[in-house]
Amino acid sequence: MANPGSSSRYGATNLVSRLLTRNSSEDMAQLVQGQRTLFRSLSGAPDRTNLLQDSTEEDGRTLGTLKGVFAPVSLSMFSALLFLRMGYIVGNAGFLETVLQFLIAYTILVSTVFSICAIATNGAVKGGGVYFMLSRTMGPEFGGSIGILFYFANVVSSALYVTACVEGITKNFGPEGAFMELLPDGKWWNILYSSSFNIFNFLLCLVGAELFGKTSIIILAIVTLCCTGVISSFFLDNYVSTEYNVTISNGTANWTEIVNGTFSGLSWNSLEGITELWYQNLYPTYIQDCEDSSAKVSFFTVFGVLFSGTTGIMAGANLSGELKNPGKSIPRGTLSGCAFTFVTFIILSVLTSLTCNPVLLHQDCMYMVHFTFWKWLVLIGVIFATWSASLSNLIGASRVLQAVAEDTMFGPFLHFILKGKISNNPIVSVLTTSLLVQICFFLGGLNQIAQLCSVLFLLSYASVNLACLGLVLSSAPNFRPAFKYFSWHTSLVGLIGTSIMMFLISPLFAAIAILLCLSLILALNFLSPARNSNWGSISQALIFHQVRKYLLLLDPRKSHVKFWRPQILLLVHNPRSTCALIDFVNAMKKGGLYVLGHVTSGDLAAVEEDPITKEYPDWLGLVDHLKVKAFVEVTMASSVRNGIEQLIRVSGIGAMKPNTILLGFRDDSVHSDDLISSTSPYCDPTFHDAFPSIDQNYNKISCEEYVGCIQDTLKLQKNIGLCRNFQLLDRNEVFSSELKYRIRAGRKRYLDVWPVNFLSGEDTDITDNTSLFLFQLACIVNMVPKWRKHQLRVFMCVRAADSDIAGKEADLIRLLELLRIKAETHVLIWDHLTSLFQAESSQVLTEECEEPNISQEYLLESNEFIRSKCVETAVSFIYLPRPPVSPDLHVQYLHQLDLLTRGLPPSILVHGVSPVMTTTLY
Repeated sequence: MANPGSSSRYGATNLVSRLLTRNSSEDMAQLVQGQRTLFRSLSGAPDRTNLLQDSTEEDGRTLGTLKGVFAPVSLSMFSALLFLRMGYIVGNAGFLETVLQFLIAYTILVSTVFSICAIATNGAVKGGGVYFMLSRTMGPEFGGSIGILFYFANVVSSALYVTACVEGITKNFGPEGAFMELLPDGKWWNILYSSSFNIFNFLLCLVGAELFGKTSIIILAIVTLCCTGVISSFFLDNYVSTEYNVTISNGTANWTEIVNGTFSGLSWNSLEGITELWYQNLYPTYIQDCEDSSAKVSFFTVFGVLFSGTTGIMAGANLSGELKNPGKSIPRGTLSGCAFTFVTFIILSVLTSLTCNPVLLHQDCMYMVHFTFWKWLVLIGVIFATWSASLSNLIGASRVLQAVAEDTMFGPFLHFILKGKISNNPIVSVLTTSLLVQICFFLGGLNQIAQLCSVLFLLSYASVNLACLGLVLSSAPNFRPAFKYFSWHTSLVGLIGTSIMMFLISPLFAAIAILLCLSLILALNFLSPARNSNWGSISQALIFHQVRKYLLLLDPRKSHVKFWRPQILLLVHNPRSTCALIDFVNAMKKGGLYVLGHVTSGDLAAVEEDPITKEYPDWLGLVDHLKVKAFVEVTMASSVRNGIEQLIRVSGIGAMKPNTILLGFRDDSVHSDDLISSTSPYCDPTFHDAFPSIDQNYNKISCEEYVGCIQDTLKLQKNIGLCRNFQLLDRNEVFSSELKYRIRAGRKRYLDVWPVNFLSGEDTDITDNTSLFLFQLACIVNMVPKWRKHQLRVFMCVRAADSDIAGKEADLIRLLELLRIKAETHVLIWDHLTSLFQAESSQVLTEECEEPNISQEYLLESNEFIRSKCVETAVSFIYLPRPPVSPDLHVQYLHQLDLLTRGLPPSILVHGVSPVMTTTLY
C-alpha cells in the first residue's frame, strides 16, 4: 500500500531541489514553504514554529543598528549623568574614585551586555526584549518575575529622567536661575512640570516607536554637539568665580558663610592653578549633595546615582520587536554605545578635575553653565538627553508589559492591555505605563529615585547573567551563541558584581526587590496560566545536569542493607481501576524510585508509528492529577510477559533501578471507573477519552502468563507483591478525623502483617527474607504522616502443642524492638487449620518440588481466619509463597491465592528475595 504522505513528501523535496539554484525573492519564499512542507511531512507535526522563519516577513520591523540600538543606548546612558551629575560625582568621589566607580559600573554593564548578546544571538528574538529573552531561557516563573521587575525598573527610570529634565530647567529658569527667573520652584511645581513632560511623552508614544527610532539619531547628534561644545569650553583661557551662601554648624550654633566656586580654563597661563585643582579633586571629599545639602553622601550613594545614569544598555534590546535583525543589531549597537559613553564620561571626569574647584562641584549641579561659551548648549543638552532617555524607557517598558500580557503570564489581570493595539503600537500598555511613571514622581528627588532605579536594574542584570551562567553550567547543546566574546567568566563577573553592588547601594531597596521577586516566582509557579508553557526552562537543564552527575556517583557496588529503600515498579493494566493503588504505593516508596509501568501488546513493525507516543502524555497527566512522585515507563511487546520483563530490566538508570515489582491481582472481579465515577475521589472528566474504558476486557492476560511473570520477577532477583482489593480503600474510613468515622464500628485503623505461609502449613518463621520484607513495608507505610495514626499489628501462628509459645512471642517482640518497629503482637492458635491441611502439604514449597495438594476447605477456613481479625484493618501485608515450577500447576496456584484472599481488605501478597533490614546501629 502506498504511503499517503509520500506524494507531498517527495513533491516538497523536488521543489526544494529545483529552487536551490534560483535566487529571486519569490523563489526563496517558495523554498521556505517547501522546506516547511517537507518538515511537516517527515515529522507528522504541524508547521508551528520558527525553525525556518524568515525574519524579513516580520511586520513592523523597521529599525536598524544605528537608529534602533546605538542611539537609544547612548542617549539612555547619557541621560541625567552627562550634564547634571558629573560635578556631583567628581566633587564627592574625587577623580580616582570616580574612575574606579566608572570601571566597576562598566565592568558590570559590559559583562551583562555580553550575556544579553549571547542570548540575543542564540535564537530568534521577538518583541518584549529582555523579558522575552529571560522568560524563554529561565522559564515562565523566573523569567516572568524578573521581567516584571525589569518593567518597573524602566518605569522608575523614565520617572528619573523626567525629574532630571525638570531639574535642569528649574536650575536655569527657576529662582536664582542661570538664565532668568521665569518659573516658580517647589515640590508641587516640580511634580506639575514632570507631569507635563510625562503627558508629552505619552502623546509621542501614541505615534509609535518608529518615529522615536527615526529621530533618535538626530537627538543623539544634538546631544553630542552640545557635549562637544561643553568640552571645548574647558580649553578656553577663562576664569569664572561664583559665590554661594553656605550654612555651617558646629553642633551648638549655625552661621552662614560665603564661599567661591571657581573654574579655571586649561591653558599654559593657568598651569599652576590646574595642578592645585588636580590635587584638590584627586581624592574623595564626601560632603554634600548638590541638590539637597542635608542629604548624606557616601561612596555607595554616589555610585547609586552614577549607575542609574548608565543603565541604558537594554534600551536597544527593549525595542527588539521593531529591529530588523535583533541578533546582529543588539550586540553591535549596545557595545558601541557603551564604548562611546564610557570615553565621554572619562574625558569629562578628567577635564572637570583639572578645572573646577570642589566648592563649585559641591554647590552646583549645573556647574557647566558657568563656563560654557554658549550657556544654551548645556540647557539644550540636558533637556534632550534626559527627555529622550525618559521616552526610550517609556517605550521599552510598554513593550515589556505588552509581551507579558500576550503571554497570559498573569491570567486575566492584564487582559485589558491587549485590547488597545494599533499598527503594532500597544496604546493601552503605553497609557498604563505612563500612569505608573506619574506615581513615581511622588517618591522624592532625583537622587532618591536613582537608588531604587539602580537596585531594580541591578537585579535584572543579575538575572540575565545568572541565566547565561546556568546555560553554560548545564552544558545545554543548543546554547551556541554566535557572539564569540561571551564566556562563563563574564557572566560570573557580572553576577557577582551586580549582587554585591545592589546591597551596597541600598540594602532596604535590595531586600524589598528580592522579596518581591521571590513572591512573584511563587505566585507564577502556582497560579499563572503560563506556568505549563513549553518555552524551555533553564531549571530543567540544570536539574538534568546535576542529576546525571550524582547518578554517576551513586555506585551500586557500594549499596548497603542499612540504607535500603523500596524502589518500586508498579505494573498497571488500566489506571481507571487502580487510582487508589497508585496513590497508596506512593506512600510506600519512602523517598525511593517509583515507576508506573504499562505494557501494550503489539508489533512495532506492523504499524506506521509508535502508539506509545500518543499514550505517554496521558500517563504523565495521570501522575499530575494523582499528585504522585512517579516516573512513567510504557512499552510495546509481543506479549505482556515479555513486556514486563523489558520493564523490569530497563526501568530506572544506574543504581536507581526497581528492586520491588508490584502487580495487580488477576481475578474476574468487576471494577468501577475511578476517573469518571462521581463518587470517586479521583474523578476527573478530562480523562474521559484518555484510557480504554473499564468494560473493555482488552489485553487480558492468562493465568499461566500471569504466574510466569511472577516467576520471571523472582528469577531477576526482584521482590514481588500482588495487590488486591485496593478499590475498597475508602479515604473517609481510613483518614477522616470526623466524629462519625471515629466512633463507628469497623473504622479502619490497623495495618496488619501476616508472616505466615498459609500454603505450607508450617508455623511462622519471623527471620526469613519474606517475613522481614513484610515488616519493612508495613513499617514504611506507618512512617508516612497520613498513615502514622494507624496501629501496626503482627500476627504469629503456632500450634497449641508447642511447648514454647511464650518464648516465640518474646522472640518476636525482641526482633521488633531490634528493628525499631512499634507494633502490637498477636500469637494465634491455628490447630483447626493445620488439621485440615493434608499430609502431603506439610512439605516446604521450593523450586525443586511440586505444589502440595491443598484442599479447598482449608483455604476457605484460612480466609475466614484472616477475615475475622481484620474488621478494622486498612491494609494487610500477607506472605506470598513461591509459585510452582511446572506450568501445569499455575492455574491451581493462582486459584489457591484467590480463595485465600477473597473478601479481604486491601491486601498485598509479598515475597522477598534478599535482606532488607538490619539490627546494626546507625
